[in-house]
Amino acid sequence: MDGLSRLFRPRSVAVFGGWWAENVIEQCLKAGFDGDIWPVHPKRDEIHGIPCFRSLSELPSAPDAAFLGINRHAVIEVTAELAAMGCGGAVCFASGFAETGDDHLQQQLVEAAGDMPLLGPNCYGVLNYLDGAMLWPDQHGGRAVDRGVAIISQSSNIAINISMQARGVPIAYTACVGNQAQTSLADMARSLLADPRVTAAGLYIEGIVDAGDFAAMVAEAAAAGKSIVAIKSGKTEAARDAASSHTAALAGDGAASSAFLARCGVIEATSPEEMMEVLKILHLFGRLPGNRLTAMCCSGGEAGLTADLAGSRQLVWPQIPDANRRQLAETLGPLVALANPLDYHTFIWGDEAKMTDTFAAMMGDWIDLSVLVIDFPRSDRCSDAAWHPAVAAMKQAGENSGTQVAMLGSLAEGLSEAWAISLIDQGILPLCGFEHGLRAIELAAQPVQQDCWQPHPASPPPADRQLVDEAAAKQMLAESGIGVPQGAVAAAPSRLAEAAAGLTAPLVLKGLGHAHKSETGLVRLGLTHDALAGAASTMSAARGFLVEEMAPPPAGELLVGLRRDPVYGISLTVGTGGVEAELLGDVATLILPASRDEIRAALAGLRLAPLLTGYRGRPAADIDAAVTAIQTLCDLIETSPAIDEIEINPLMLAPSGGGVLALDAVIWNTAARPEEENAS
Repeated sequence: MDGLSRLFRPRSVAVFGGWWAENVIEQCLKAGFDGDIWPVHPKRDEIHGIPCFRSLSELPSAPDAAFLGINRHAVIEVTAELAAMGCGGAVCFASGFAETGDDHLQQQLVEAAGDMPLLGPNCYGVLNYLDGAMLWPDQHGGRAVDRGVAIISQSSNIAINISMQARGVPIAYTACVGNQAQTSLADMARSLLADPRVTAAGLYIEGIVDAGDFAAMVAEAAAAGKSIVAIKSGKTEAARDAASSHTAALAGDGAASSAFLARCGVIEATSPEEMMEVLKILHLFGRLPGNRLTAMCCSGGEAGLTADLAGSRQLVWPQIPDANRRQLAETLGPLVALANPLDYHTFIWGDEAKMTDTFAAMMGDWIDLSVLVIDFPRSDRCSDAAWHPAVAAMKQAGENSGTQVAMLGSLAEGLSEAWAISLIDQGILPLCGFEHGLRAIELAAQPVQQDCWQPHPASPPPADRQLVDEAAAKQMLAESGIGVPQGAVAAAPSRLAEAAAGLTAPLVLKGLGHAHKSETGLVRLGLTHDALAGAASTMSAARGFLVEEMAPPPAGELLVGLRRDPVYGISLTVGTGGVEAELLGDVATLILPASRDEIRAALAGLRLAPLLTGYRGRPAADIDAAVTAIQTLCDLIETSPAIDEIEINPLMLAPSGGGVLALDAVIWNTAARPEEENAS
């Protein structure tokens, strides 16, 4: 048993507090919890007919779980008493700790808990729909299940909202994280996924405490055949605030978190609706083996909409094999055009045998999922009796062909909760609405790397950063084996002609000492030797000058940026480079360590990647050299703790075999980091 087992699956529950405690007891009773419930209250005799204990010392034994619905100061002493008597774990409902700036009080709470598991503070608690244990002070919309998914949320309201879903998702647990003062989201997910009755997990994440531990948890779940889908909120703050580089502005927190989740093997959803639909797939089938689909519709409108809405998705619609086409033609007759998606018309509607034959002809080992587009009538005004043969036919066809099958409502309302639950019980996947249903299929079919990848350890932001001037930065690159233009440095305009004597015009002049030289008028192109001094005299903000030979026209330009991330270790951003980099926003982000193949795949996934591979007769760029240079930059920051950020924009790619040149280089070195200052 893991350390959280008693808390999540208790046989005895102690409840502290007044009104909130009443709600906890009420939810346990409504759920049919058959363990012991022990209200602890110094003045009340009973709560909901259950006798109260005046103090902890009166309890018959140490409880498996406790809900602390008392104020933030009283909770410290009670937590210490529970820990001392061997309680299995506690939920601290009270707020007013680190989330409001009181870190000291939160630390006192953690110290009081000691080795006893503690959820929170500022935490709603846990709903166990498998065993009826409801450490939860409010209403919820769930139902008892024998197996299902776990929902773990850093927002109590999001957790409550998800509990009210009517999409048929069988929820085994809902657990809130609170402040993660002691027990982290990864700890909770690890414990809940270890329950054999849990099939998958859905996470609502605001912040990750330990990226390495989170990645390890996901790998453990994958090894057990269980997948995770997550929503990551709070993505835009860094993108708004970061201004030190193009990389920071383009990547920000959102790109890093998405890259981290993807590399771990977590499916990232953008909304609760997406997450719910993906969870249904994971619960029934696990990850889909591929993205090859067939769809059957009883109207041309549905078939057209299915094709149109799937057009922007990474979904494949295979051609119907010849033998299957002959079977369809025999069943449906000459008036039906055979295609995928298939409009099978309504000639066979209600004929279960012919519908089974038709659906089976659209199934087989040549696809990964077969979908019947169907919306059921409203139960309050209509009858759905005529729809029953379609359900039976779909189920039988799937069993006959060994194909995973789904029913997709064009509207979310087209599949009621009652129908969704019934379909899941029959092994049929119910998907609510074209948009979220098709997106869920796409997400569940994404390939994932099954390995034990770990990010580099994170470090807090430095107390200060120092810009390495471009000349020194390029010297660092050259020493690492990355090509840079021929150049020379001069301290004053009058020394430029002498410094540049060995260079071949046309020349580039740059003023040193600034990260954004173009924006501050510190770059001049196409100069002769005689024009250098005059151009330099207009650069009053420069702290020295760098003059270089202009590079020949490239076959492509890339932006390459590496940053130390306070959560995810080191991020790598690659994208279309040049002065329009931010305007284009064509970037991909990885979290290090990243393999050569991953870097190449990131480049290939850029929207403008065709420009690097010979688009419309253009020369193909030296992508091999670019990958090598990017790997070299990764090695440089990985082995140089003093480097906080590197940006090359542009990294100019010569035609294939010609190598690369770093035309602009920005490197930031760290001053003392906060913990280093404290240590000194």
